[in-house]
Amino acid sequence: MQIPCRTCPLRALPTFQSLSPEELAVTEKLKRGELRVEAGMPILSEGSNSPQLFTVLEGQALRFKSLENGERQVLGFVFPGDFIGLQAAVMAEMEHSVTAVTPMLLCVFDRGDLVRLYQDSPTRAFDLTWIAAEEESMLAEALATVGQQGARARVAWGLLRLMDRAETAGLVRDGVAPMPFRQHDLADALGLSVVHTNKTLASLRADGLATLRDRTLTIHDRPRLERLVGTTMRRARTRPLI
Repeated sequence: MQIPCRTCPLRALPTFQSLSPEELAVTEKLKRGELRVEAGMPILSEGSNSPQLFTVLEGQALRFKSLENGERQVLGFVFPGDFIGLQAAVMAEMEHSVTAVTPMLLCVFDRGDLVRLYQDSPTRAFDLTWIAAEEESMLAEALATVGQQGARARVAWGLLRLMDRAETAGLVRDGVAPMPFRQHDLADALGLSVVHTNKTLASLRADGLATLRDRTLTIHDRPRLERLVGTTMRRARTRPLI
């Protein structure tokens, strides 16, 4: 049975902004259904012209861009509450891919409804603009970290961001976050080799800072880990839920 927007479990999380009854009605009218995706399946493919956009209800995924040499650059980690596919809706085709890492449940929207959304509900349309701006801000922070920091600072930043994303999605229990992403995924996001990433993770674990192991992430000493990053970590802000 499809989950109505008004009873969406994500709405109970403090990270998401509340919606008026009118805004909820607009969102429910736009929702076209739900889609279950198995782990390893592509959701959006680079170069495709997808007619659909999605909000993640359950599960996690990877955003990445394939390179000509066969490698890839991981652009981001997808968590519940994320809205994906907006790039294809605006720019005609996807410039990166999104693949499920775990089984996922997605809310489905039709990109053809976007124009009507901007016409009929400016507040909900502004939420889409906010989401796009926030994504750009996070990519800028990631680029600054990857381009200007050493391996320990990069990995520390990556672990803190993963923990923050898991916490805002309501996934953290007793300080432990489920983390289905592989060390290879983290390495591809941070511009490091897998070997260097593994050694750095072992060093952080030995120093009592953080542990990424057995598909879980634990931050043992956040203040020290933040100091290692060397820049001010921007705190998560309440954000719209489409």
